[in-house]
Parts: sequence; C-alpha cells; structure tokens
Amino acid sequence: MVVSLFFLAGVSVTALTMRHASAQDPLEKTAVLERVVAHLRGKEVRMHDEKLRAVVDTVYEESLSHDIDYRLALAVITVESNFKPAVVSKKGARGLFQIKPSLAKYIAKDAGVTFEGAECLKEPDKNIKLGIYHLSRLVEDFRSLPTALNAYNLGETRARAGQKGKGRPKTAFTRRVLKEYQNNISMLPEVEGTR
Repeated sequence: MVVSLFFLAGVSVTALTMRHASAQDPLEKTAVLERVVAHLRGKEVRMHDEKLRAVVDTVYEESLSHDIDYRLALAVITVESNFKPAVVSKKGARGLFQIKPSLAKYIAKDAGVTFEGAECLKEPDKNIKLGIYHLSRLVEDFRSLPTALNAYNLGETRARAGQKGKGRPKTAFTRRVLKEYQNNISMLPEVEGTR
C-alpha cells in the first residue's frame, strides 16, 4: 500500500493502493512474510514461529482482500494486544485486534466469520478477519485515517459525536498507531496495487 506522509497527516484515503493477491508473486509474498516475522521477532513478539507465521499470513491475505495496508493492520495489533491472542481488556475486548464480543456478533456475518461466543475471539484467524474487516469499513466510512483509528478505539458513535467541529482526533491511541504504522512503513516493504 502506498501511503504518503501527507496521508498520515490527513489527506484522504484515496491515496492508498495495494496489489491484488492474484497479482502477487508467491516468492515475493514469502519474502515479505519472512521480513515481517523477522521484524516482529526484533520487537520481541512472543509467539511460536509457526503460529506467528500463520498470524502474519492471515493479516497479509485479509489486508489484501480488504484493501488495507498490512503494515497498518500490524500497527493496530501491536498497539492493541502486542500479538497476545488471549488478552482481554478491562472493557471485555478480546484477542489480537481487541474486538468486543458485541461488535463481533454484529459484524461476523458480513466479515465471513462464524461467531460462536466471546471465546472464539481468542482464535487468531477469526479475530484477524473481524479486526481487518472492521478497520477497512471505518477507513472507508470516515475517509481519514486518524478519524478511522479514533472510531476504532472509541466506537463509531462516540467518534462521530466527538468529531463535530474539533478537527482531527489527537488521542493517545491514534498517535501510537500512527507512530507504529510509520515505523512499519520505514521497515517493511509495500505491496503495490489497487484502490
């Protein structure tokens, strides 16, 4: 996904691009995934190699299918859970993307996930699919990455209410994700293409 620094400062989402999975060379994909795994190991992510590779592969594929930069998805996971699939927040959000069970139940069908209760949010595959689906929808709806991240953190209703007349959100969560995303952009290869 090509993202200029102008986008990170607030230019519209239409600046984003990704290559469809069908255009992705399997050898190139493998090289990208290995770089991501090495990058995460350097950040001391504690997950068995096979499981980490599966998580990275799912993030990569789901990001491609929803036109979201995989590096952004990785940034959200880092800030939300630091790649701990069983973590539960004080407010009940669960898993890698810290999805609340009520949200998961609401979006599961559209995200192509069978929701079987809160415990299934500890399953990385389901959590990633729900998280990336939700993030992509917010980016599309809000047309601004900082505002979409604010909505991801606060919920859409609260974000819209707080958005009126206040400009771009400058919450700690938004700043942390954007900083992590910028770091990922500088360290990990882009995947060119659509949108």
